[in-house]
Amino acid sequence: MFTTVEIPVWALALIGVLAAVTAASHLLFPSVRWFFRRRAERVVARLNAKLARPIQPFKLARRHDMIQNVLYDPDVIRAVNDHANAQGIPDNVAFETAQRYAREIVPSFSASVYFGLGTRVAKLMSRSLYRVRVVNPRNDAMAAIDPEATVVYVMNHRSNMDYILVTYLAARDSALSYAVGEWARVWPLRPLIKMMGGYFIRRKSLNPLYRRVLARYVQLSTKEGVAQAIFPEGGLSRSGALGDPKLGLISYIVDGVHADSPRDVVFVPVGLNYDRVLEDRVLVAAAGDRSARFRFRISHLLRYVGRHLWQRVTGKFHRLGFAAVAFGKPVSLHDFAARNPENTTELLGAELMSRVSAVVPILPVPLVCRHIHAAGGRIQLDMLEAAFAADVVEFRAAQMEVCMPDENGDANKARAVTEALRMLEVRGLITITGGVLTVSDHAREVIAYYAASIEHLKMA
Repeated sequence: MFTTVEIPVWALALIGVLAAVTAASHLLFPSVRWFFRRRAERVVARLNAKLARPIQPFKLARRHDMIQNVLYDPDVIRAVNDHANAQGIPDNVAFETAQRYAREIVPSFSASVYFGLGTRVAKLMSRSLYRVRVVNPRNDAMAAIDPEATVVYVMNHRSNMDYILVTYLAARDSALSYAVGEWARVWPLRPLIKMMGGYFIRRKSLNPLYRRVLARYVQLSTKEGVAQAIFPEGGLSRSGALGDPKLGLISYIVDGVHADSPRDVVFVPVGLNYDRVLEDRVLVAAAGDRSARFRFRISHLLRYVGRHLWQRVTGKFHRLGFAAVAFGKPVSLHDFAARNPENTTELLGAELMSRVSAVVPILPVPLVCRHIHAAGGRIQLDMLEAAFAADVVEFRAAQMEVCMPDENGDANKARAVTEALRMLEVRGLITITGGVLTVSDHAREVIAYYAASIEHLKMA
């Protein structure tokens, strides 16, 4: 028992490493996790004291526990069995597939990352690139929403800036959970988006098992009161116009909430619009090809950031006009389902998109582009200015969501036209000679893209 044993140095080193790992996993790691967990709880407690809608415990649960809650739901287990029978594979293999889906979908929310980094970066980017305006905050309607209700913001999708802009504007109310497409499943976006509470969804080739896992996660989040933001169009608008709603996420929410559910779901329509969409040329180029996919490339981002910083250093940067948000009248799911017991999902989707379209802000550049496009790409400046001023008066009289510079009266309208024309001229989209504006040959589709963003408002 006390005999000396000789072993190679490499074996001794290996034993030492294994012993250190074992000691760390049983003694050190739990203490470290407890320390950071306590620290995170204190951060959340301070945040919840300031937020209008506190962060729900479900959002703060350990990711492993959330995944288990999804996987062992009876509906998911039945979907696993059906998938195994349909594919002719063992149940444990089908369960591993469901587990992979759940790990892909379920986020790993970090309040410190969301409010310490995410919202600050969102504020910096939004305000440095645009003149941000909330045209119609509907403070009374928002304050009247039941504090225990789950709030779901329903928005049109103009740009990838939508995520950033709404994160910044909603930072005082709550932490939002977004559904993000596969384009962002690359480093460094993937871990950052998961820590921000976003979850990835596949747009194509959705088998029944994947849909059931996704539906269950969405329903659990909704049941537990997690504030969410969804884009019913399912992707960026390539024409500038509003698209038809895709009802997947809305149907999951509706199916998970019943008349006797203690927690109501309140949908808040949100209209977004920009004087300039960062991806406009890319979207226009892909408008005729629905199979085109947009991929995130870090090289493109770094190139844009470098060009942006150089313009700021040289004093050549000008903000990209207005980025405006307007809120529509909220819709209670309990009340809507009671009035529409049949085809609830389809009717709700149509109602929400109607309310979103009604509050898309009218901005200077889209309004100028509308008149340029209607004139066939050539118009006299005095005619453009007169038509623009008449429209602004009409839209304000109709209580539409108009966003213009701060000056009052005619100075307001004149400055809006001047700034809009400067933005278009700097980009080489138009030329102005002798009081006549002409659209460049390569720019007609871009002008039409911005005109389409407000065409659905049926303006005279």
